[in-house]
Amino acid sequence: MSLGRKIRDRAQVVKGWARQRLGRATGNQRLQAEGKTDRVVGNLKQAGGKAKDAFKR
Repeated sequence: MSLGRKIRDRAQVVKGWARQRLGRATGNQRLQAEGKTDRVVGNLKQAGGKAKDAFKR
């Protein structure tokens, strides 16, 4: 997995965390749900990349 992809996936997790917190602070459930979705998708991408790297070895 390339370094750029790792950074992009981690950035998606951080962005999701920020959106979720902002949604919680403002009471916006849609924003909160989108943040949770971003976090989950970013974590899944990271896990997939780690599994892919494990099979390369």
